Amino acid sequence: MPARGRRRKFEIYDDLNVTPLMDLAWTLLVVFIIMATATVQGINVQLPQASASANLAEPKTKAVTITADGRIYLGAALVTIDELEMQLRQYKAADPNVPVVVKGDAAVRYDRVVQVLDVVKKLQITNLGLVTQRLVK
Repeated sequence: MPARGRRRKFEIYDDLNVTPLMDLAWTLLVVFIIMATATVQGINVQLPQASASANLAEPKTKAVTITADGRIYLGAALVTIDELEMQLRQYKAADPNVPVVVKGDAAVRYDRVVQVLDVVKKLQITNLGLVTQRLVK
């Protein structure tokens, strides 16, 4: 008669431990968030303060920067208003929902920002955001 304590039965499990899969998904999500916010590049300017603003940065976001002296940059390239319109028109042709963010220095003349916004409106770009700094409370 075999001893009962030494004999083991192999059981079939009908569930799956998903904890390692959730750890992997969490890590990928964190990496994606970090990379998505790092893709909008441009020129450093002093941004005006706002109480709350949403993060509009997306991987294909085009950044238009207006410096304090009125120069306009698309990404990191210096452009004129006409060049800005031409390049944004090309981006719009490639992707009708191209997102654009406008970063204007706090000291820039307001009419310069309006000129850029007129170009965006003329091209019927609807995914538009104005970048500001968040106030720390």
